Amino acid sequence: MTEINKSIYYAIVVGSGISGLYCALKLAQYNSDKQILLVTKSELKDSNSYYAQGGMVAVLKNNKSDSVELHLKDTLIAGAGLSEPETVEFISKNSDETVQDLLTFGVEFDRGENGEFTLTKEAAHSINRILHSGGDATGRMMDISLCHALKNVKNIDIAENITLTAILKNENDECCGLEVFDNASKETRVIYSHFTILATGGIGQLYKYTTNPHGATGDGLASAYRIGAELRDMEFVQFHPTALAIDDPINHNRFLISEAVRGEGAKLCDKSGNRYMSKYDKREDLAPRDIVARANFTEMQNNNTENVYLDATIIDHDKLLHRFPTIAAKCKEYGIDITKDYIPVAPAAHYFMGGIKVDLNGETSIKNLFAIGEVASTGLHGANRLASNSLLECVVCAYKTAQYITNSTGTANFAYNETIEQKHFVNTQNLHELKAKLQTTMWENVGIYRNEKTLTKALDDICEMENSVSATPNSKEEYELNNMITVAKLITKSALNRKESRGAHYRTDYLHSEKVSKHSNIKKN
Repeated sequence: MTEINKSIYYAIVVGSGISGLYCALKLAQYNSDKQILLVTKSELKDSNSYYAQGGMVAVLKNNKSDSVELHLKDTLIAGAGLSEPETVEFISKNSDETVQDLLTFGVEFDRGENGEFTLTKEAAHSINRILHSGGDATGRMMDISLCHALKNVKNIDIAENITLTAILKNENDECCGLEVFDNASKETRVIYSHFTILATGGIGQLYKYTTNPHGATGDGLASAYRIGAELRDMEFVQFHPTALAIDDPINHNRFLISEAVRGEGAKLCDKSGNRYMSKYDKREDLAPRDIVARANFTEMQNNNTENVYLDATIIDHDKLLHRFPTIAAKCKEYGIDITKDYIPVAPAAHYFMGGIKVDLNGETSIKNLFAIGEVASTGLHGANRLASNSLLECVVCAYKTAQYITNSTGTANFAYNETIEQKHFVNTQNLHELKAKLQTTMWENVGIYRNEKTLTKALDDICEMENSVSATPNSKEEYELNNMITVAKLITKSALNRKESRGAHYRTDYLHSEKVSKHSNIKKN
């Protein structure tokens, strides 16, 4: 579906994950006389949030055992000194209102026999506050509901298979629209807008092993950087400790085995069933993700194995299948019965804590350019995301950004500056080879363990790749690879500059954490 019916839109939303869908819906609801454009480079359902299993945090008013203060405390501990209290409090306070609003768009969450929401607990949370939908299919169920609602809204144009190639700025250095590439016709087009919202997701495809779908190539980050937007904390990549250690040949990623499985009692072990997490942390299997990921990686290195195992057989048979139907079905495809067999798991790149720096309204350092969801750095996640906070951030920030834009009085000047940096691309012939090389370089050198030697090697390799690309862009894949190289370079530089270990950024040559935590900021000169 490619329906770009106007040359000037009130607002353009780039990305069709939960944050993009919800923001487009709210903008259309608040501005029924204005036209909104939703652009996605693949199809609506192809996003990180579609694959989210774990659930969504919600500090609900009728959950008397929970409070904003408790959620704030848990998030700040997980964020290892870099989560910003004002942001955490803002998102937490608005969670109940946002959940109630989502229900009006057909989103539903699992409920018990009494009709109340079923709330679960995950690692590093002190209270049961996680909402689920469809058991372990929260992201997918939310995504489907919002997509259904979106297609019935007359003032939203939906353009699928359209790739973002550049963000436009006018003579006042304000964002005034986009340049896009039609993946089918191979044509480039300029679209103007008063407000542009990036909801382009994460960067998992920069790594050899990832839970992210093939579209997670850092497009929004690279495009924002090129026009001078400020980026923050680019070194913080979260590696999920338990991805199914089997490659998906179609999506080029690894299926996520939700942290919620361990939350329900599953234990990590070796092939003989020996548990090992007590060696690494007193919280054992429910320690923060960075600790569990490093523990799994260390066990794999020490035993020269490609994976460790998750023993879910100790969970009640009926409860296990009822709670995790998606995981059970996916494992069954590979001949694994999770009620009887250990699940082979290994760490994989999962979530990006860095991003485009935004304020509480979602606005970037470029006027009229906004960012929401994983592409944005709101200050919520800090150095290590607390489980299930991401979906909450997606919806609260989408909701509040739409409100802020609606109440804004400014409009963009469309005399845009045409001196956008010319991009260079690889020849299609060696594109896949170069992409694989980049992914291996990032996994081996800018991964779970880092040091100056590996990071310097990675930077040298990335610069060599950057200098070797040439030819004319002619496909989505060529644009993506260019963005991947740009973002990989930024991540590696930021990791080199942070000479400490903090959260998901772990340097074997700087094991300490500085007493004063500081954000890292990067901006094109």
